[in-house]
Amino acid sequence: MNVIDNVREMAAAGLHSNVRILSSLLLTMSNNNPELLSPAQKYQLLVYHADSIFHDKEYRNAACKYSMALQQKKVLSKTSKVRTSTGGAASNIQAQSLPSEIEVKYKIAECYTILKLDKDAIAVLDGIPSRQRTPKINMMLANLYRKAGQERSAVTSYKEVLRQCPLALDAIIGLLSLSVKGAEVASMTMDVIQSIPNLDWLSVWIKAYAFIHAGDNQRAINTICSLEKKSLLRDNVDLLVSLADVHFRAGDTKNAILKFEQAQMLDPYLIKGMDVYGYLMAREGHLEDVEVLGGRLFNISDQHAEPWVISGCHSFYSKRYSRALYLGAKAIQLNSNSVQALLLKGAALRNMGRVQEAIIHFREAMRLAPCRLDCYEGLIDCYLASNGIREAMGMANNIYKTLGANAQTLTILATVCLEDPVTQEKAKTLLDKALAQRPDYTKAVVKKAELLSREQKYEEGIALLRNALANQSDCVLHRMLGDFLVAVNDYQEAMDQYSIALSLDPNDQKSLEGMQKMEKEESPTDATVELDGDDMEGSGEDGDLEGSDSEAAQWADQEQWFGMQ
Repeated sequence: MNVIDNVREMAAAGLHSNVRILSSLLLTMSNNNPELLSPAQKYQLLVYHADSIFHDKEYRNAACKYSMALQQKKVLSKTSKVRTSTGGAASNIQAQSLPSEIEVKYKIAECYTILKLDKDAIAVLDGIPSRQRTPKINMMLANLYRKAGQERSAVTSYKEVLRQCPLALDAIIGLLSLSVKGAEVASMTMDVIQSIPNLDWLSVWIKAYAFIHAGDNQRAINTICSLEKKSLLRDNVDLLVSLADVHFRAGDTKNAILKFEQAQMLDPYLIKGMDVYGYLMAREGHLEDVEVLGGRLFNISDQHAEPWVISGCHSFYSKRYSRALYLGAKAIQLNSNSVQALLLKGAALRNMGRVQEAIIHFREAMRLAPCRLDCYEGLIDCYLASNGIREAMGMANNIYKTLGANAQTLTILATVCLEDPVTQEKAKTLLDKALAQRPDYTKAVVKKAELLSREQKYEEGIALLRNALANQSDCVLHRMLGDFLVAVNDYQEAMDQYSIALSLDPNDQKSLEGMQKMEKEESPTDATVELDGDDMEGSGEDGDLEGSDSEAAQWADQEQWFGMQ
């Protein structure tokens, strides 16, 4: 056994730090005396050395060392035979055991993807002839092509993965996300379904994800439920997370949270989808639960985007927008394809008045998730904030035409119409259609109530809100009902509604303001005392605001550190 065999054995045993030290010494000796190692031995040593550096997460250095190994392989290829110290028979064995040149190129591409040098990674993998590409090379290429917007090339690579590995389910999802028809994808798996027992569920699974990527949320929910009810797939965490996500996309917050909680109970270490769950919990005002969730996920892994997004949502709904911006940027740094991170950063930028920067992030989120309506809503909010009603109307009409007339698209279009007095009546018609489809759709109820408030139709608004609250409890709906009750002088019940709203979301400032306003109107004498108290509190709040400005400056420094625009 020679020294290279020893290095190989240590590498196989996972003794990476030992390999790194020994290979470094041997390579230095070889550089000083080229006769010590044959070209084949030097190639092997360079690859093992690069592997050990890769294991230490020094990806730029590893890519450089892998490239040096490839240069050495070219030298080796030019020699007529492999030179070794033990003779010809051994040389043939050694030649067969040499590290694969294709594998080395894959490792270089892997380094580049981690370093976010996607173009360089594509260039390396493109240099591998098609017939020599392994499934993992085609999968990496497909993902890189999709990220770069080269959809046709991505489809070709995903199909090649499926040709070699028909049960590569992530490749199936990749094809469906690129608008390849479900029937075509299913046909590529038909042979394996028929030849392997207990795979009859796969065609239904493909159908479910085809509906998801086509934006047909209700049919996706029905199909996943039919799968989930089957005894063999009951309580599958991936299916539950997908079901929760589709409920969320359909605007059904209650069922989305329920399914996320069910998945989390089955797998306490679950990370996938928890960013959406955290966002929903924060939006519902459960900030303490969000803080606990974020801390728990950080203990599981801080190398995923999800815990950073959850902490960012906590900051955002605590009105600490600068910190939310930093946390969103950190999440994007870990996963540039995190839609929730892009939405968080976009929302923080919008609320900080940096609307044009926010638009860039919402557009990127739309590109990655063209069937998620919250991406479009964020962009429309930016347009409306910058008085771009024409752009907002164009976007809303496009959503309506592309995704069809459902409660969500009707409400989005109505929201824009409400901004222009000329289209008020159209907004009313659209909201009536949305509520006819889904009487419990909170966003449609809120917009209809706003319209009725403008028209001073308070009794009608009270009836609408009571009907909506009969089957759900929502902070905004309770607060709006309180506002309507104040308008008709029903102060006692209005106070009850504000109290319920605050119990659901203690940070709801509008409910607190409504309650305080009522208290002052009911008791003028006490109002004077409260005013003095408010003045005292105000002085304390000034101190808090100063601290907030200091914190904002701190996070602004962090933004510069992370290269945020």
